[in-house]
Amino acid sequence: MAIKEVLHTDLAPAAVGPYSQAIAANGFVFTSGQVPIDPKAGKIVATTIEEQTEQVMKNLQCVLAQGGVSFDRVVKTTCFLSDDFAAFNGVYAKYFPEGAPARSCVEVAALPLGAKVEVEVIAVQG
Repeated sequence: MAIKEVLHTDLAPAAVGPYSQAIAANGFVFTSGQVPIDPKAGKIVATTIEEQTEQVMKNLQCVLAQGGVSFDRVVKTTCFLSDDFAAFNGVYAKYFPEGAPARSCVEVAALPLGAKVEVEVIAVQG
């Protein structure tokens, strides 16, 4: 049995550096941070924090599906924002309607490619 499994889907942006979209290990799925890259366009097309958050969550949804999980299995998120916290929360809350995961949210000066939001998650398999 493998200690870890590298997860990849073409439905989310490919890694642009030496990292994996996600790793499954010991019954957990650990995603890398997702920025709002549209996987078809290969770049950020969304402009508002709400649109960018939607794209990030769609990307995460596809990556999580590769590990056999969905948002209801997420136990921890880490969010990085360079823009409107309240607007981000409005979109984020739609993906966790009850039993929201533990979360850290950090304001940052800048994110890759000029993104306004980046989110990584940990989910439980099984």
